[in-house]
Amino acid sequence: MANHLQYREILEGAEALSAEEQETLVQVLKSRLRERRRAELAQDVQAAQKEFAEGRCQPATPAELVKEILS
Repeated sequence: MANHLQYREILEGAEALSAEEQETLVQVLKSRLRERRRAELAQDVQAAQKEFAEGRCQPATPAELVKEILS
């Protein structure tokens, strides 16, 4: 519940900004989200490389991958 109140306060604070400040805020948030996604992707790649190096990966065809995903 505290998170919800904090979110509402943030939205209200953003509405108090000028249009230019709101645009800057949006740009900053988008940039931070991109950086977070990049960091998560880098972690995923490192984990996959480690699994491969440890021999825990098995070759699979695209059809096998789709079948596994859908099951």
